[in-house]
Amino acid sequence: KFYSWEECMQLREVQSLRKMSHPNIVKLKEVIRENDTLYFVFEYLDQNLYQLCKDREKLMPEAKVRNIAYQMLQATLYMHKHGFFHRDLKPENMLVSGNTLKIADFGLARAFQIPIRTYTHEVVTLWYRAPEILLGQRQYACPVDIWSIGAIFAEMANRRPLWPGDSEIDELYKIFRTLGTP
Repeated sequence: KFYSWEECMQLREVQSLRKMSHPNIVKLKEVIRENDTLYFVFEYLDQNLYQLCKDREKLMPEAKVRNIAYQMLQATLYMHKHGFFHRDLKPENMLVSGNTLKIADFGLARAFQIPIRTYTHEVVTLWYRAPEILLGQRQYACPVDIWSIGAIFAEMANRRPLWPGDSEIDELYKIFRTLGTP
């Protein structure tokens, strides 16, 4: 429930999306408050990256993987240059239509500051969470988005998650085992 328009406009998701305009970031068309309920109207895209990858029987062509990864990186660079980091990049938050990818779901996005502030470590879906967050670090910044993109990129290329852990400990074990760290 949102009892005032000002309260709605203070939401991080609204603030971040209103400040960003990029061809690879979903466009917030309208914010509607009706009967104290808030509705967001976004541009329409056919599916998300998770659906695109899971419905495939064969590996995605290398050119398509590169194109999608490039678009993710372009949008992320734009976000970071404009003072925001997403904190929940995952295939479900990457919308796809034709050959176009757009990052969506800015509910956990934050404006970052230098020096780095303290944030919660309960962000990012487990399989895409950077090791520093898994280890409980509360001071982090843009590199956590880059880690997530790397995990998504590997998943697109291999048709399976890179580190599908069941818990934070399991996730760390799989990451460190893969990287050769004792």
